[in-house]
Amino acid sequence: MGKKKEQHEIRDPVHVFIHMDTDERYVLDCPEVQRLRHIHQLALTYLVYPGATHRRFEHSLGVMELATRVFDVITAPNNIHDKARHIVPPDDQLRYWRRVLRMAGLCHDLGHLPFSHAAEKTLLPKDWDHERMTQDIIGSDGMKRCAWDKLTIPLKIDDIIKVALGPRNARGLTFNEWETILSEIISGDVFGVDRMDYLLRDSLHTGVGYGRFDHYRLIDTLCILPKGGSEGDSEEPMLGLDAGGLRSAEALLWARYFMFSQVYCHPIRRVYDIHLRDFLENWLPDRLFPTDVEKYLAVTDNDVIVGMNKAALEPSKPAHIHAKRILERKHFGLLYEANPADQDINLNAAEQVYKAACTEFGPDQVRRDSYTQKGGSQSFPVRLKDGRIAQSVELSDTLAKMPVVAVDYVFLDKDRLPTAEKWLDQKRNQIIAAQKGLD
Repeated sequence: MGKKKEQHEIRDPVHVFIHMDTDERYVLDCPEVQRLRHIHQLALTYLVYPGATHRRFEHSLGVMELATRVFDVITAPNNIHDKARHIVPPDDQLRYWRRVLRMAGLCHDLGHLPFSHAAEKTLLPKDWDHERMTQDIIGSDGMKRCAWDKLTIPLKIDDIIKVALGPRNARGLTFNEWETILSEIISGDVFGVDRMDYLLRDSLHTGVGYGRFDHYRLIDTLCILPKGGSEGDSEEPMLGLDAGGLRSAEALLWARYFMFSQVYCHPIRRVYDIHLRDFLENWLPDRLFPTDVEKYLAVTDNDVIVGMNKAALEPSKPAHIHAKRILERKHFGLLYEANPADQDINLNAAEQVYKAACTEFGPDQVRRDSYTQKGGSQSFPVRLKDGRIAQSVELSDTLAKMPVVAVDYVFLDKDRLPTAEKWLDQKRNQIIAAQKGLD
């Protein structure tokens, strides 16, 4: 009988090879993880960028791979500042935490809904999100039987949850400084590998160059530093970098800015999210996704697409018109986009155009999409060549003044759009100024 294979290789278009051992394959082969093969990373973006058909599965593998690279760099003795060394476990425990981090990276997205973020805010009950579902799935009996109970070196489930979700999202768990650092590797505002992988992967599959940056250089300069800076020289440990990596960090944040402005906030990509939400609200039995783990895991993009095809053939179904808009590319068109000139007159110009369009053409014919990119501090410690610690925003005007993407769109049924454009051209100033008592 042949010897059981201990190492496995997976080809990846971003990272070339991803390696796993047999214990980790138990986790990879669980139905809960394999489900991610059927969850699109970018929802219906492939209707705008045809190559964007990649899934959460390969992204999760990429996060695991990058997290491992970061761990191996920051635990090297020269990359731990003397004032932060006390938080790092002894060498005989690092193997355990390395495995925890890898499994956290692999499992960090298990709770995503069909088509990922598109419907999360409106189609889950109050106080539920994909992070809460991820926590329940990682701790579920199914994952215990399929994965956690089979590991040669047992892992504490709470440790995996903490590192996967971080202090902001892991419910009912307390963190020490080391666990906080590890969670920052996955989901940190600046150096989180979740962000690194999705930028690189989304850029590749959409066919745009905006999301690329020198992640090799960035990762090689990461280190654990005291927070430092001008505010009392705090000794709180956090991820930072050597000064030689500062330009790579700027490139990462600019890549994120451009991907949001050019891809994620593309108006037609956004309106497809709206049509998908409209469809799901009318297709789901209770207008919401279930929160029971087994029922939740049973629904993937495949089920939604089958339901969409059926609804498109049945005019009597409430979801019929929304399914046809997606499948036949009869999406709403862009009537209005917020702009500085109108906002100088009325900061809420888009809202006023939306309300006026609803009155003129009917609320069923109009949709609004207002979105502001989540920020997060761009401040992190930087180790200078002479050993001092400075803050990134003190060293980089780029980081100190990084813009945030904000869009406010008004969409209208395409059949009515030519008429509506003429209407808006004639009444734009009246609509905007009227709400300010200026007409």
